[in-house]
Order: sequence, then C-alpha cells, then structure tokens
Amino acid sequence: MKGIKIRGVGRGVPGKIVTNQDLERIVETSDAWITSRTGIQSRHFCAGEETFSTITAAAARRALESAGVEPEEIGACIVATLSGDTLVPSAACMLQRALGLPMDIPCFDLGAACTGFLFGLHTMECLLNASPRKYGLVVGAENLSRLINWEDRGTCILFGDGAGAAVVECREGWPSISAVMGCCGNDGLLRVPGPEAGGRSLISMEGTKVFKFAVEAVPWCVDQALKQSGKTVEDVDFFVFHQANARIIDLAVRKYRIPPEKYYKNIQDYGNTSAASIPLVLSELREQEKVGPGSRVLLVGFGGGLTWGGCLIEFA
Repeated sequence: MKGIKIRGVGRGVPGKIVTNQDLERIVETSDAWITSRTGIQSRHFCAGEETFSTITAAAARRALESAGVEPEEIGACIVATLSGDTLVPSAACMLQRALGLPMDIPCFDLGAACTGFLFGLHTMECLLNASPRKYGLVVGAENLSRLINWEDRGTCILFGDGAGAAVVECREGWPSISAVMGCCGNDGLLRVPGPEAGGRSLISMEGTKVFKFAVEAVPWCVDQALKQSGKTVEDVDFFVFHQANARIIDLAVRKYRIPPEKYYKNIQDYGNTSAASIPLVLSELREQEKVGPGSRVLLVGFGGGLTWGGCLIEFA
C-alpha cells in the first residue's frame, strides 16, 4: 500500500471577530469565566457575503497554491463537516464546481464532527491507492455560528467558524499515516438534531461529560498512533490536538512532557471549529515555518459521535 504526505495547506477564516467582551453584552457570562475554563478569547463568525462555501473554497484554493498542484490533478475531494450550506448537494460537490476539479472523481462530505478531518485523511489514503491521480484534497470546514443556541450559556461561548484544507500526495514507498480511529454511538452527550426535529438544528452538549471523554480519548489516540507507526514521542516533530479546550491540551502536554516548541494552541483566536480545527492549526504552523518538508506531525481528534482518532503524517 502506498502512503500519503501533506503537500500543501491553506485556510479560510471569516472577517467578523466576536470577542468574549462582545458575548458579555448578549449572554450572562464574562471574559474571565470563559478564558479560565476554555482558553477561548475570541472566535470568527461568517457574516454578510461570507458563507460556508466561500471560506471552504478560499481554504482549498490556498492549499492547492501552497502545494503547487492544479485542480485537474486532484483524484478525490473530501469535505469533513456537520454544517454545510446544504445537505444535497454536498459541500464537496459544490467545491468541485467552484474549483473546477475533474468530474470523474469521488467528491463527498464526511460526518465525524471534530474528528472529521482525521477520518478524511485516512479515507483519502485509501482512495488514492485506487486512483490513477496521486493528489487528494481534504477539507475541514464549519459554519457553527448558525447552530449556536444562544440560550445555552455553557455552549454558545465555545464555537466558531472556519475552514482548513490540505492537499496530500500518494506515493509508493511512503509510510502509511498509521491511522487509529474509533466511535461509540451516543446521541446524548453532543448532539445536533437533523431536519426531522421540526425546528432549528442547534448544538447541545453535556460539557462535563464530554470533557471527561476527551481526557481519556486523547492519550489513547497518542499511544495507539505511536504503537501503530512504531515511533516514540521523541520521534514526533509536532503534536496537533483538536482545539476544543485549552485544559485538555495542557493535560496531554504534561502527560507526555511535550516541550513548548512541539505543540501549538490557537483556540484563543478561533474557539472550537470542529472539523476545521486541526487543518487550521496545520496551516498556521506551515505559514510560521514551525513545520516544513520532512516534519513528522501527530494529529489527534475527538468529538461528537462519539468519535476519536490519531495519525502520524509527514510533510512532503
């Protein structure tokens, strides 16, 4: 089996910034309360002409440019999301049209909430092994501001909008990304109802229970991904955790004694962007030259479903 590596990354972020101070004016909360419990200081919301589709296309175009890959070279397109503009057509199909991707390739959405981008990477690795084209486009994108329940002060502070994308390349002789994944069906801890609910589909979450799940899932993902790849913590150049809560990341950092130069947090600027979280980090890391050709990065995702996963992937 051929492996994949990241060839290019990009992001699309809405221009409207909503700070904790802004939320103080509409919700019974405070900047100190939000920051101390989550690490979030601001988040981005789509507004005006900015939509899920515009930020997704922006992220994908920048990833293609970063990779030096033309749209016609793409062999598959996956968009990980739970908040696309429409259920049908899929966000991936609309992205195919916007970018001018080939019409003889699979383009589809993937629903695994905050683990979606990681699930997408593993799925893309499998797809490209059966494709005559060697490049794939994986996007994580969300417009969660449309799904916020402003009467729930525990969750309305958490979420933001954004999109991140990666172009991956598949080659003989490259290592597998050693993906490990899991799920356990639970519609009580983190839920967004579908159209059958009859009203607006709004996010509901049992925050304390989800936090407990996350602090158990993260080390499992790290341990299993390292075991699968035959690597150690010292072999990893950078750790990228889903940006759900700064305290969850801090616990993992302490457990594995990860030095500050090997991990990154941007939750303070974006909040929880679900499937967009990990690729947003990857895009900023590459832009800041914290990672580059040959960098080995361990990704960890966890979220609604419940879902979790980890993988070890390199930059080409």
